[in-house]
Amino acid sequence: MQIDPFLDRWSPSGDAERANKDSFLNELCDVLGVERPHPKTGSADQDLYVFEKDVYRARSVGASLGWVDLYKHGSFLLEAKQGAAAGPKRRDSPAWNQMMSAAHGQALGYAAHLDEPPPFLLVCDLGYCFDVYASFDGTGVYRAFPDGHSKRIFLRDLETHADLLRAIWTDPASLDPSKRTALVTREIAGQIAALARALEAAGQDPERVATFLMRCLFTMFAEDVGLLREKPFSHALENWWLPNPASFPGGVGSLWKAMDSGSDFVTGKLPRFNGGLFATHDAPVLTKEQLILLLLAAKSDWSQVDPSIFGTLLERALNPKERHRLGAHYTPRAYVERLGETRSHGVASRCDAQEVGLSPLLPKEAP
Repeated sequence: MQIDPFLDRWSPSGDAERANKDSFLNELCDVLGVERPHPKTGSADQDLYVFEKDVYRARSVGASLGWVDLYKHGSFLLEAKQGAAAGPKRRDSPAWNQMMSAAHGQALGYAAHLDEPPPFLLVCDLGYCFDVYASFDGTGVYRAFPDGHSKRIFLRDLETHADLLRAIWTDPASLDPSKRTALVTREIAGQIAALARALEAAGQDPERVATFLMRCLFTMFAEDVGLLREKPFSHALENWWLPNPASFPGGVGSLWKAMDSGSDFVTGKLPRFNGGLFATHDAPVLTKEQLILLLLAAKSDWSQVDPSIFGTLLERALNPKERHRLGAHYTPRAYVERLGETRSHGVASRCDAQEVGLSPLLPKEAP
């Protein structure tokens, strides 16, 4: 079935969940190019992809908790509702939001009583939208997907999100953010290590290299999570400093000085990053080749990197002998905790406050 006829058929429907659920979801499977649910047998071991999956409060007693609207073992659990264009279930009204929230709670209750909770929970308003929640660690603690931010997929945007829904049906593990994080982290670690080796081979002081790289790491991360709008570091690196390497130390020093004080840079007023990381802002002279290595790292997606491993990245980049000589064990735990607060409560609100709290980042004795 093609997407446009599917949308034309289902978008006008409303407030008839029981009558529409199976037909809508079967046709959605056709649009996505995935298998339709199987006939239900009544056997828990065989009913792995069915409508009305039985969920029991206590298997030994056999007390039924209810029936999942659509269940696929190892993939998802879906609860269906249906709002309307008008009336008590008018879409996007307070009553409709309460209905969707209640469906989410119902889905969570079902998942908690399954032997193997699936990685995804879907709450569907038939013909209108899907709310997506995920838990990849097997704990049954579901968060809005992705990254704790609500992922409401509207049916009108189905063509844009078809690949995501298809993966939820057929390969949910491929959507695990930790796998993407691990891949990006490995790529970035290689780029940072190459730059560190180049600086050490040029005779740069290892302690200065370590401090410089940590400032770069945090600056690139801050750009990609929205703390530094307009990406001033990446923009200047590509357009100003790479064409004229001699301008890099003074230019990046000015940027870091503005980050430390919360003052103006070329791209506008920056939020203030307090805590000491940018209290000094000197930078070594880099060759064009070294600036290219830094630009490659800057073009990576730092939003996919867990900031708690910044210290590990830095330690791996430094020459082990030099690291031992310095006794450096960079563990920016305190400022990472503040960053975690920034990300979980929303980057924009923290940026609007024009200040990002960081504890001082100092080398500590290795344990």
